[in-house]
Amino acid sequence: MTRYRGDTGARAASNEDTRRLIDASVRLAAEASRMFIPEPNIADRHYWLETMMNHIPDYIYAKDLEGRFLIANHATVSDCGFEKMQDILGKNDFDIHAPELAAHFAADERRVIETGEPLFGIEERVAVLKGPDRWLMTSKLPLRDKQGSTIGIVGVSRDITELKRSERMLVGQARLLEMIATRAPIEQFFTELILLIESQMPGISGSILTLSPDGKHLLHGAAPSQAPAYSAAIHGVAIGPKVGSCGTAAFTGEPVLVADILTDPLWEDYKAIAAPYSYRSCWSTPIRSYEGKVLGTFALYSAQPGLPSDEHNELILMAAHLAGIAIERQQAEERIHFMAHHDALTGLPNRLMFDAKVAAALQQAQGSGRWVALAFLDLDNFKLVNDSLGHHAGDEMLRIVADRMRACVRKSDMIVRVGGDEFIIMLNGLPTERDLVLSRFEKIRSAIAAPMMLSGRSLQVSCSMGVVCYPDHGDTAIDLVANADSAMYRAKEIGRNNLQLFNVEMAAKAHEKLLHQEELRDAIARQEFVLHYQPQVNLHTGRVFAAEALVRWQHPERGLVTPADFIPLAEETGLIVAIGDWVLNAACRQNKAWQDAGLPPIIVSVNVSARQFSEGDCVSRVAAALRDSGLEACYLELELTESLIMQDVPAAIATMHELEALGVQLAIDDFGTGYSSLSALKSFPVSRLKIDRSFVQDLPGDEDDRAITGAIISLAQKLNLRVIAEGVETQAQVDFLRAAGCTEIQGYFFSKPLPTTDFERVFSVCHASKLIAEVDAA
Repeated sequence: MTRYRGDTGARAASNEDTRRLIDASVRLAAEASRMFIPEPNIADRHYWLETMMNHIPDYIYAKDLEGRFLIANHATVSDCGFEKMQDILGKNDFDIHAPELAAHFAADERRVIETGEPLFGIEERVAVLKGPDRWLMTSKLPLRDKQGSTIGIVGVSRDITELKRSERMLVGQARLLEMIATRAPIEQFFTELILLIESQMPGISGSILTLSPDGKHLLHGAAPSQAPAYSAAIHGVAIGPKVGSCGTAAFTGEPVLVADILTDPLWEDYKAIAAPYSYRSCWSTPIRSYEGKVLGTFALYSAQPGLPSDEHNELILMAAHLAGIAIERQQAEERIHFMAHHDALTGLPNRLMFDAKVAAALQQAQGSGRWVALAFLDLDNFKLVNDSLGHHAGDEMLRIVADRMRACVRKSDMIVRVGGDEFIIMLNGLPTERDLVLSRFEKIRSAIAAPMMLSGRSLQVSCSMGVVCYPDHGDTAIDLVANADSAMYRAKEIGRNNLQLFNVEMAAKAHEKLLHQEELRDAIARQEFVLHYQPQVNLHTGRVFAAEALVRWQHPERGLVTPADFIPLAEETGLIVAIGDWVLNAACRQNKAWQDAGLPPIIVSVNVSARQFSEGDCVSRVAAALRDSGLEACYLELELTESLIMQDVPAAIATMHELEALGVQLAIDDFGTGYSSLSALKSFPVSRLKIDRSFVQDLPGDEDDRAITGAIISLAQKLNLRVIAEGVETQAQVDFLRAAGCTEIQGYFFSKPLPTTDFERVFSVCHASKLIAEVDAA
């Protein structure tokens, strides 16, 4: 036998059984050392001692001071290549083993002899003549005569092959799980998994194949002990009901155990591939996901025909399970990475990936004499699709548009969904020809505009596009995107459904817009806003019963700036939320101050923007404004535009009911312009409708306006709602409205919006004169 030194990872303290075996072995060795000393019945004694030793499966032997065998049991004799004990007696390790190994054994034994101390738990890997290599745990003790003098050594070795195999399997499994947890490369994991299984099954080679994304082919995963040419030959094989072991297992989802490749019909078309490599049997099992989906196959090949043992089957199932965990982990990471860099709805790259790649594209274009062209694209009137057909149809439209744009660009180009219905298109390496660049983008616009079927309807959608070229229109990605955005807004301004190339005039306008935005931020921080109040009058009583709070910007240089000059920018940038909060709080405080000053209680009406209303804490903000000001909720009215409510009717109604529960009054502003349906209107918890000024300004002369205004008034009366007309400026308008049944008005006919002190004076005079009139009448 040949022995290999092993590590001491499985070393254990000697137990009582081992102790007793060693003690018995020492006694037997002592008897053997005296075998030439005549004693009564010594032949019988030695017969029984030898018989007992030979029935012990462990190695038992004794050597003299020179390392020569004095005695050895049958297990030792046989595994060292001899037939009977007499053949090994007198020989030493140098007569049996390779010199370097014999030297190791002799050194251990010399140490025992010189120190008189035993050595326990030496692990040794042993190559025997029959069967696979074994692992032994060896102990060596001094052999002493009756006087206590050391006359040699006694050795006992126990077979720990199964223990080492189990230990290696546990360590290997722990290592594999660690690799999964630490995101080791999947190919490295596959290789270590196969090598672990092969270490448990000598003469067997393993293979892992993974299922292709289309689920139709098997791809090479790992096969460290297989011939590379064979792995290459089966890479990409189509799965099917008669495709060897692996192709069939992947197709059926069941294990396929082929005992003889040369005769099994499943291998009929593939045995010629395996024959040159002496593969005779192949046992394959599907690798499955947690939900049972086939991910690939794990297979073992043997040069001998036959079926796997129960032990083999357990190892195959364990390996397939671990491989499934690893593949699912990799796929989950790939999905996470994809989701982090792509839009979930369209599958297009997102802004994060664009930012990562655009800089590289610009750097590559430097000095190349070619352009990188960017287009900022926005679909025209996309909101109407969502409002009329629902968000599901809108999502489908975005997917169709994304697919059409993909079909128009090269792999080196990029299409990015920025959000909503906005996209960025980047075209790389274009010739510096303006017309060519514009024609490329016009081709994309035409593809988008082609008819499409949505919810059973044939629809067309146009887009507005702003185009820039690097380096002519900007040095950085930030500048280019901003300028493309400006060009796109120019396309919107001149009627939509067109393409605009960025120019200097747009740059100046964009710069001016940026400055105004910063000014507006500073105005919020410095609270440069003031409120003006426009009285609302009851035509029957002539009393001012409410006032609409209207914000103005008291600019330090430009003076009083009207809402038309800054509210659109505030809405576009989101600053409207902060401004709206200020207006709400200021109006509530002022109304409470009037009441505290002894003025008659009136309602203050505050406009709510779409951005404010959609904020999740809209109701809590209103409640906080009432609480902080001390104003009772019944003296606050919130004006919601009809178009705001129609953006998401169920959510809007839910929020309106929460506001109603606070005691706040609600009004629909600009009624008649937001395309609301009567079925939706009847569910709105509102108390007032405001007729938009666009229907009032041409009264009573315009026939259509008379009909619309009269219909709104009649509708409000039937729904038990109050109605107020805004923008009233003439006596003729007042007369028509009074005759039509509208009892509340607001407009220049009575008063323009007034600063706080002016409103107080008008309100006080109006109230006093009304009281005098009532007293006179009485």
